[in-house]
Amino acid sequence: MITRRTTLGLMASALLPGLARAAPEPPFLRPYLRAQALPDLKDRLPKNPRRINLAAMGRQPGKYGGTVRMLIGSQKDIRMMTINGYARLVGYTEDLKFQPDILESFDVQEGRIFTFKIRDGHRWSNGSYLTSEDFRYTWEDVILNKDLRKGGIQRELLANGEGPVFEVIDNLTVRYTWATPNPDFLPGLAAASPVVILMPSAYMRHFHKKYQDDFRLSALMKRYRVKKWADLHIKMSRQYRPENPELPSLDPWIPRTAPPAEQFVFERNPFFHRVDENGLQLPYIDRFLLNISSSEIIAAKTGAGETDLQSTGVDFSDYAFFKDAEKRYPVKVKLWKRTQGSRLALLPNLNCADKVWRDLFWDKRVRRALSLAIDRREINMVSFYGLARESSDTILPESPLFKPEYASAWASHDPDQANALLDEVGLTQRNGDGIRLLPDGREAQIIVETSGESTLETDVLELIKDHWAKVGLALFIKTSQRDVFSSRTMSGEIMMSMWSGLENGVPTADMNPGDLAPSRDDQFQWPSWGMYYLSIEQNGTAPELPEAIRLIDLVKQWRKTANTEERTRIWHEMLEIYTQSVFSIGIVNATLQPVMHSAYIRNIPQQGLYGFVPTCYLGVYMPDTFWYSEEVS
Repeated sequence: MITRRTTLGLMASALLPGLARAAPEPPFLRPYLRAQALPDLKDRLPKNPRRINLAAMGRQPGKYGGTVRMLIGSQKDIRMMTINGYARLVGYTEDLKFQPDILESFDVQEGRIFTFKIRDGHRWSNGSYLTSEDFRYTWEDVILNKDLRKGGIQRELLANGEGPVFEVIDNLTVRYTWATPNPDFLPGLAAASPVVILMPSAYMRHFHKKYQDDFRLSALMKRYRVKKWADLHIKMSRQYRPENPELPSLDPWIPRTAPPAEQFVFERNPFFHRVDENGLQLPYIDRFLLNISSSEIIAAKTGAGETDLQSTGVDFSDYAFFKDAEKRYPVKVKLWKRTQGSRLALLPNLNCADKVWRDLFWDKRVRRALSLAIDRREINMVSFYGLARESSDTILPESPLFKPEYASAWASHDPDQANALLDEVGLTQRNGDGIRLLPDGREAQIIVETSGESTLETDVLELIKDHWAKVGLALFIKTSQRDVFSSRTMSGEIMMSMWSGLENGVPTADMNPGDLAPSRDDQFQWPSWGMYYLSIEQNGTAPELPEAIRLIDLVKQWRKTANTEERTRIWHEMLEIYTQSVFSIGIVNATLQPVMHSAYIRNIPQQGLYGFVPTCYLGVYMPDTFWYSEEVS
């Protein structure tokens, strides 16, 4: 007698290569197959699909079917499907090593020559083949087109200020060659918001002036309500925020809803390139429904069983409520570890417009005093039930670069030393309430601004307010809007902000250490200096503090080396400077993030690292391998 298990074994013995000739089709696609709107599975997959051995990963091979409901706070959050879907040319493994994903293979020589091999027979979601022409079109007709890239080539595609030489080797092979090493290239491709070097050329030509006649292009511009052909091309090509259902995709689920809408539908990509060990095409789950809800009530709806998979819009403060929901609904809640260097951090604006405060913030003794005055133990117990780790803003033990001294740098509670440091810088005069006086006679009042999106921020600041009062500093809390936060910080209007700490708290030496240096304009402790670096010295202002200048020099050194040992040395020097200088004041890290899901869904890890970078929230844990069981776990 032939059982289902035997049948799967017979199928597995007929692999081409590694794939069954007659693997079961997803029932969801049967109407398309009956209508001959889709080819059979063997013709939809690459000749060598990416095969995921779930049993070897300690997970269960699954079965097809099911719909997942998720809640999002706004239309722009449909990007979560791109982040969590995590289909990348090159991606991270769970232990943060590079692996080919969409690509069949990649080869790197001297850290500067990157050769990419495309999977033979790989198709876009509309059935058109993925070839080297798609890479050529993206490089020559998009990236090098001044109308489409007015800001020039992205920094991740520059090495020593120069772009690569691009070559088409054959129909399935392309090469990017720089004169010097480019260590940002692979991390850029593996990122949550990846560097785009691949577009579906056959589709995008319809919106490019080089390939479309002027009459038709004008009609398309009118239809999509744009004034320039470049705006049309950009609008129709967005991959990160998938608003165009017609745009061919390589993601596991593809959009079926155009904005505006209150619910966004994503359905399985019939040409997705991954299979499991039994030959079943991934993803297992057929459909995602993303429902827009007010951010303030996402947690309440999650606890009421109105979502099947939820990690965004909820926080550790909701955990007890979610655990109680397990008693009422078939749901489970898991706790993953957030990857930020600090869950919350205070960021003195070294570019603030108030010269008196700017001079004080430039003095590391002041920054150290502010840090030493904080009672992190109290904050941990009150706001995180003692489950977080009291630390400076630095990397986590899960990073191979971690050293305990980075975490402890100026992070103990020592108000006596804090008072001594503030006296040492000359803030010795106080008013009748014990508040120190600035050199110009004003009271030492520090206004800390938050985005107002979380009560956690204000709760923690209320505690810090008492801590700082004991060393003669007055703290005032002011809420701001996220949309204007960056511009107000850049102009110097915000003297100090509360935000999250280092974005990537679990780096390897092969990841860019730019978080530790003024390298971006959204780093609120030095936005103008960050803009100077980001704009290649065209905007913003040059750093003036020696430590900040050294950090920038080290980032530049890191970008020029292909040697892992040298990159490791650079990382450690930067971590030492950053933590000793207290450029951001960390409070606690390794905080816990609830991941709520239906009790019928399998393969969601009990533990994980949760962050935008480098794990792409759920992304590296492969939601395409999640599946519905008929039994509650």
